[in-house]
Amino acid sequence: MMGRYDRQMRFEPFGESGQRALREANIFVLGAGALGSASAEMLVRAGVGRLTIVDRDVLEWTNLHRQQLYTESDVERQLPKAAAAHERLTAINRDVTIEHHVVDITSENILSLVEGHTAVLDATDNLETRLLANDACLQLGIPFFMGACVGSYGMTFPIGLREEEPCLHCLLETLPPEAATCDTVGVISPIVVTVAAWQTAQLLRYLAGETWQPTLQSTNLWTDEHASIRVTSLKKESCPSCSNEPVYPFLRAVHETEASVLCGRETVQLRLPLQRAIDLQTFASIFERAGSTPVVNQHLVSGHWNDYRIVFFKDGRILVHGTNDPKKARSLVASMTG
Repeated sequence: MMGRYDRQMRFEPFGESGQRALREANIFVLGAGALGSASAEMLVRAGVGRLTIVDRDVLEWTNLHRQQLYTESDVERQLPKAAAAHERLTAINRDVTIEHHVVDITSENILSLVEGHTAVLDATDNLETRLLANDACLQLGIPFFMGACVGSYGMTFPIGLREEEPCLHCLLETLPPEAATCDTVGVISPIVVTVAAWQTAQLLRYLAGETWQPTLQSTNLWTDEHASIRVTSLKKESCPSCSNEPVYPFLRAVHETEASVLCGRETVQLRLPLQRAIDLQTFASIFERAGSTPVVNQHLVSGHWNDYRIVFFKDGRILVHGTNDPKKARSLVASMTG
């Protein structure tokens, strides 16, 4: 099957040795949305050996304009993104071993999920998870290829390739405000594929054994502005994540917030105590008794309760759509769970 990758191996900087390294690699993709699905598809087509993709969300219609791996059928079936990605990627290249997890990344599970991988591609949609992954990768000694995009702006920076370079924690003051998200200011698909291509190219360079001076790459495709900035001077000697005596502060939080409002989406995420598993059929029956026709698959059950759409995940997470009020969300769930 190596003939499948002939044109890729003809590219001299990558070559046969790069292809072998890619075949032996085990890549962790943190997020199966726009960036994650694009990068994962490129890696699977390129012949990566193993790929793990993790995401907590279910596909929605608003995803389809920029998340090119998915179809209308995936949305209609209310598939989790990670499960739909697994299905599509397996059809693209049967020689790649693919694993997926429909879970929320937390300080309690990230180390066990990431450990043993060759590299981590950042494709998450929130800063809290990025900082968590930054600490986990630094502690485990795994390169972390950070990427983000919003509107027509995107940026990338590889972390952990050289000790003298800053980590994400060091760069916090240089990043765009978290209030600017795809849900609040929008995003166009060309910037998604641009950033995903940058990240994937950086990963291929790393696997091919190339060494280079990492730079923070940024671009605005709408205004035609581009920058490549050396940020070595921004490394903080006292950084709690990457100094000589790191404490990895984002891994130290034992319990995540019980309720969190998902930015710009009029949705509250709740978590049952101790991430207790949910019996999906039980809640499907509750929805049916309330006159709602639930959607059930192996990962979740979704239905309407008092005019709100509520999604119960098997791992104990709950999404309440239609409100930004955690108290209201808790009240709705309590009225179902007793």
